[in-house]
Amino acid sequence: MAVNSAMTRRRRKLLALAGAVAAAPTLLCACAHSVRASDGVDAALHLAGDSTMATKALEPALPERGWGQMLRARAWQPLRIVNHAAGGRSTRSFRDQGKWQRLVDALRPGDFVIIQFGHNDQKVGDPARHAEARTTYRENLACFVDEVRERGATPILATPVVRRKFDAEGRLVETLGDYPATMREVANAKNVPLLELNRASAYLVQSLGPEQAKRLYMWIEPGTHPRWPDGLRDDTHFSAAGADAIAQMAIDEMRRLRLPTADWFR
Repeated sequence: MAVNSAMTRRRRKLLALAGAVAAAPTLLCACAHSVRASDGVDAALHLAGDSTMATKALEPALPERGWGQMLRARAWQPLRIVNHAAGGRSTRSFRDQGKWQRLVDALRPGDFVIIQFGHNDQKVGDPARHAEARTTYRENLACFVDEVRERGATPILATPVVRRKFDAEGRLVETLGDYPATMREVANAKNVPLLELNRASAYLVQSLGPEQAKRLYMWIEPGTHPRWPDGLRDDTHFSAAGADAIAQMAIDEMRRLRLPTADWFR
């Protein structure tokens, strides 16, 4: 009964989010609790991931946003959020291009790291990025977790967010194959907190339906933006409304798991 009640509450929150997906953030906390690293400096929350999480340029004015950058607007101390995520990266290329090592070098004991990959790992035709879900992707995630812990920091895994793809009956289609399940398995095997963004975003997108869900993604009507005069239909990358909705999901998941980082946000 307790599990069913908790699931019902989470679904109610997601439905409320679906009904106000473009609305301003709601203040959910009255105060912030400081978490300190071992050197006495406020701990940082580092983000590792792909374009769905990455910070997108505000100038020139473009509508795309990553959910990681939207966390800053909700944080009591925005500079504590350090977003290393970058477009087009997978667990393989994020390491091979040196981005993971730069993140690790920046860690202090007491820091936290959210890790979300999967969209680009599944690109079989691209050997620089492809990481098979049940082997290389699993191994890469496990190594990330171990290396964060070696620095005295706390890893947090996040299942990859869904794309907007519906079948002819209006049912959301999962496009990410075994990657979300493998992320869950690694989290369970290594006792890592897991932000269940895949299922939460799937519930939100399905609740909105094919047409309303376009507001979450980079769907631009012809003649409304100078960069895309013929319009744009992108079912992977987020609009500001979509990125903000996913950021709120991430914060809600931190609260559900009672992570110290939950109190960093309004």
